[in-house]
Amino acid sequence: MCWGSSPPTAQRTGRNDGGFVQSVDADQGNGGVATSTVARRLSIISGFFAYLQARGDISANPVPRGLPTRRERSRPGQGVPLTRRTRRLPRILTPAEVDALTAALRTHRVAAMVAAMVLGGLRRCEVLGLRMEDLRVAERRVFIADGKGGHQRLIPVSSRFFATVAAYLDSERPAHADTDRVFVVLKGPNRGNPLSVRGLDEMLAGAKHRAGLSHATCHELRHTCLTRLREAGMALEAVQAQAGHASIESTRIYLHLADDWLASQYRKAAEVLDAQLYAGGAR
Repeated sequence: MCWGSSPPTAQRTGRNDGGFVQSVDADQGNGGVATSTVARRLSIISGFFAYLQARGDISANPVPRGLPTRRERSRPGQGVPLTRRTRRLPRILTPAEVDALTAALRTHRVAAMVAAMVLGGLRRCEVLGLRMEDLRVAERRVFIADGKGGHQRLIPVSSRFFATVAAYLDSERPAHADTDRVFVVLKGPNRGNPLSVRGLDEMLAGAKHRAGLSHATCHELRHTCLTRLREAGMALEAVQAQAGHASIESTRIYLHLADDWLASQYRKAAEVLDAQLYAGGAR
């Protein structure tokens, strides 16, 4: 696409001919979108104009990355974001829901993948990317060779996972598969090839339907694991290492998820605080 030296933006023309900017009236129904959607669209538009600016088609980007602040001179590019995102707490499964989902699984293969997420906190892509050499059976650990952001980690996983993987390898996985990936297709023309994201999602969706659950995604299984680990008293830094979070800020969300754990921790601290503040016995 080439607009010459002056692309027809609403900002440049100062008018709206109906082709570029459209308003949403209140009587047209709910035309709002999520803040994350607005942020993503702004980022796309800003990136496009940055490309045009780099080509020399425009002199300045009409969609800034953020609003300027007093610190703009000393810290350029660190302005206030155009949108304020609301961080939502991820949903987790109850123990009864985990039991129902597990009972609805039809193969050792999918049971092992679910166990990796709900017992080890692995991401979906990390489960599908596991290679045979990544399974440290004697150590009861799993090596994540290509985690999010290219980070690697070696994490412990429950022996239940390794027992399920062993059953899958012994009775289901093709003996002469052409890949070193642990989880492969079991039937059809793609038998022995690495399992795809779509394949895992379809199996999990089917199990969720059979179990009568309204939710049970791979992401929720991971969050369930990390939340339960925090509730069990695992240090936040240890949960960070298990999850593969680059920043501990990403792990702090589990302080809010573990309601029962947080309440018990508060009660213990409140007893000490109460004794210290009211040492004289006055109430």
